[in-house]
Amino acid sequence: YEAIKQQYRPEVPEYFNFARDMLDRWTEVEKEGKKSKNPALWWVDGAGEEVRWSFEELGVLSRKVANVLSDACGLQREDRVILILPRIPEWWLVNVACMRTGTVLIPGTQQLTAKDILHRLQKSKAKCIITDDSVAPAVDSVGAQCQSLKFKLLVSEGHREGWLNFKDLLKNAPSDHHCVTTKCQDPMAIYFTSGTTGSPKMAEHSHSSYGIGLTVSGRYWLDLTSSDIFWNTSDTGWAKSAWSSIFSPWIQGACVFVHKMPHFDPTIVFESLSRFPITVFCSPPTAYRMFVQHQLSNYTFKSLRHCVSAGEPINPDVMEEWKAQTGLDIHEGYGQTETVLICGNFKGMKIKPGSMGKPSPGYDVKIIDENSNILPPGKEGDIAIRVKPMRSLFLFTRYADDPEKTEATIRGDFYVTGDRGIMDEEGYFWFVGRADDVINSAGYRIGPFEVESALVEHPAVVESAVVKAFVVLTSDYASHDPEKMMKELQDHVKKVTAPYKYPRKMEFVQQLPKTISGKIRRNELRQKEWRK
Repeated sequence: YEAIKQQYRPEVPEYFNFARDMLDRWTEVEKEGKKSKNPALWWVDGAGEEVRWSFEELGVLSRKVANVLSDACGLQREDRVILILPRIPEWWLVNVACMRTGTVLIPGTQQLTAKDILHRLQKSKAKCIITDDSVAPAVDSVGAQCQSLKFKLLVSEGHREGWLNFKDLLKNAPSDHHCVTTKCQDPMAIYFTSGTTGSPKMAEHSHSSYGIGLTVSGRYWLDLTSSDIFWNTSDTGWAKSAWSSIFSPWIQGACVFVHKMPHFDPTIVFESLSRFPITVFCSPPTAYRMFVQHQLSNYTFKSLRHCVSAGEPINPDVMEEWKAQTGLDIHEGYGQTETVLICGNFKGMKIKPGSMGKPSPGYDVKIIDENSNILPPGKEGDIAIRVKPMRSLFLFTRYADDPEKTEATIRGDFYVTGDRGIMDEEGYFWFVGRADDVINSAGYRIGPFEVESALVEHPAVVESAVVKAFVVLTSDYASHDPEKMMKELQDHVKKVTAPYKYPRKMEFVQQLPKTISGKIRRNELRQKEWRK
């Protein structure tokens, strides 16, 4: 770890574009025969279909898509493009094409409802949306309310009225495209946050923040080289997919392996790790918890050498069970949509099960109190990154179109993550919890505010607090059958927000604990739940 800290001296030039300066460079290395024969992207659908693209092929196809965006859609630099696609090769092409054209990519998960999509389209003022047949009807149901939306691209074999067909345009587009010149701090992408204390915010990242900042992840946390084949199971809608399915592996020239896997299935994971020469694997703790409940000795992961996890703390017993069955440690990492890797269990480090590891060499990470004082080891406080006198270029630039919320992240000389933690005597960081109670469910980060808002929209509900869902019913519904009422409210939340956001547990209560100012005391509800 100390050697890594000494070695890590990133150069941030004035101009940088990941497509030109990183991907096209790997194309040259490939042409010179100085790289392993691994593809840049290896996609399988589980039914026998495969796509393998070299860096050169990725370059040719992404230039064609760049021409689709620039010519067919007439998009200009910094125009915003919403991308909602499952794990299909076109998702990667659009990511790279947006870099080449200087347009700002905004990814979204396919589980977004029409209401979610409307919010994102209106708030971002996106000019273009790219999606498939499953999401297009939801877009059409709200499109008339989005004045900025000019182009709708459909990734499909079929056609739809009012939409341009992406595949037709791609087929006919020229493969020559001159990559725009972008400065390091020019906007590259916007990621909507989980929305823990209100509506999701738009975290804007520059060309250098992920494009150079994720070198730490690729080289030292994921331990990748150009000979590796890396599989990250993240949903394409989240920033983690940018981290580990684009930037971290391709900075290192590694192969990105993708399984279409429409629904998460441990058996598909085990079969793929056995069948394909995957060397490095990343999945959230929820997935590892599912994995260790299976008989892993029935499978042989002959190429697998390194495993990582991020998204929420991983239970030490899960790490122990995984190691007992596979012989491999799980290297936990910690970061946010707004950052790159903040802490990690880097290669060569002693792993303390349950710890997030030590600070990334790219950041000066401290535990601070409410007055910005740095706390000693063993004291719980806010996890924070020093931004004064020099702000790291590997942090988000701002919450787009929201200077007040951007300013609110700064306390004294620090960017405050909103997470609580402790640093021990050896400099290892331990996660305590989200200061504003974000919920982790099945690998998705869910903001309580959004679920509570959805519940309150139901006529039966007076108010609710989501740790699990504590619900106060109206007098008209108080006598209804609790089981039926719970099912009705769960279905209601699925419809109003997104299917993965429904509360799995529910308790009907007379009233909720509040502060003097009327704010719900979720901490008290959590403690009540733990005492049971």
